Amino acid sequence: MSKKVLIMSASTGGGHNRAAKAMKDEIEKKYIDGENITCEIVDSLKLINTTMDKIISSGYEKSAKYTPKAWGGVYKMSDANIVSKHEYKGNLFNTLLASKLKKLLKESKPDLIIGTHPFPMIALSTLKKKYPYRNAFNSFFVPPLISVLTDYTAHSTYIQDEIDYYIAGDEYVKEVLISEGVDEEKIKPYGIPVEKSFLEHREKNVVLEELSLAPDKFTVLLMGGSFGAGNIKDTLKELLDIDRDFQILVITGRNESLKEKLEKSLEKHTIDKNICILGFTQNMNDILSAVDIIVSKPGGLTTTECLLKELPMIIPYYIPGQEEENMDFLSNCGAALRTSKKFTIGVLLKVLIDNPDRMELLKNNIKAIKKQNTSEDIANLVANILGC
Repeated sequence: MSKKVLIMSASTGGGHNRAAKAMKDEIEKKYIDGENITCEIVDSLKLINTTMDKIISSGYEKSAKYTPKAWGGVYKMSDANIVSKHEYKGNLFNTLLASKLKKLLKESKPDLIIGTHPFPMIALSTLKKKYPYRNAFNSFFVPPLISVLTDYTAHSTYIQDEIDYYIAGDEYVKEVLISEGVDEEKIKPYGIPVEKSFLEHREKNVVLEELSLAPDKFTVLLMGGSFGAGNIKDTLKELLDIDRDFQILVITGRNESLKEKLEKSLEKHTIDKNICILGFTQNMNDILSAVDIIVSKPGGLTTTECLLKELPMIIPYYIPGQEEENMDFLSNCGAALRTSKKFTIGVLLKVLIDNPDRMELLKNNIKAIKKQNTSEDIANLVANILGC
């Protein structure tokens, strides 16, 4: 009988589901006793009900776009030492989710569970504390749990005693987990999983010409994640005022309103730079390989994709909380530049354009920390656990 893996995800931002898909693709290539491992992705918040899923998922998106400071306050409060990691297990939401997950586990009987979001892993840890293994009195038990951190930090909600393994984005994150009391043997600093197909890309010339951009000109990509968060409008204005010869590609994601506002604002001004404004696209693998630098907020997925493409980043805005800590990680590794009152986008970009060796320095730092085989490493770990 083939082994079965459940991947518990959630639609709060794009990174959790993308990471889940990347792992599924690699895990299903593995065989144990001549049979391949089957893998299923479950959107955990939908287990409760669609209303709750929409409230939490859209709540995160709206907070990120319109009240980022409020989101940052909630993040920091929930991560503070005054809130014990064990307190998360006793709230009503967790109790309800644990009940739904218990029913799911009884029906699907997985041999291992991976989580890309802390909520289902807290609920599963609650169940595992009560049902750690099968015995003569109770046939229900919770299988091994692997928690995948999809940012370059470790929020306390991820840290539960019942987790068997943690997949961390970097050795720095591993040390953060150790400092939080996690056993070093449980931590695998494999990186954040991204689909293998992302590493493939078309020729730079072809990609830029399709966007009506010049293949031989320095190209700046401006974006704010899948839902266009961040102060993109003012940042674009700053870029347009820089007295250097470069072109700009703006990606607004699913934020159609932002795309329309930018297009209208450009109609009112005389512009000496070539600009392309793009909405949602599935060609990020091509685009990130074709541009010279990205100006963006440091979401976990965006950060990982830029590292894989060895693409330097300038960070003018971020969502307080995990993205602020992603920015700290990139800065500590010398893989990105962060703006400030004095060190504006104009100052930073002029230096990079005028001094190509500075760009090479950033790229070399990125090469030193990027991790290309994350999904395969996780798949190997899964196969080893299930093959024991």
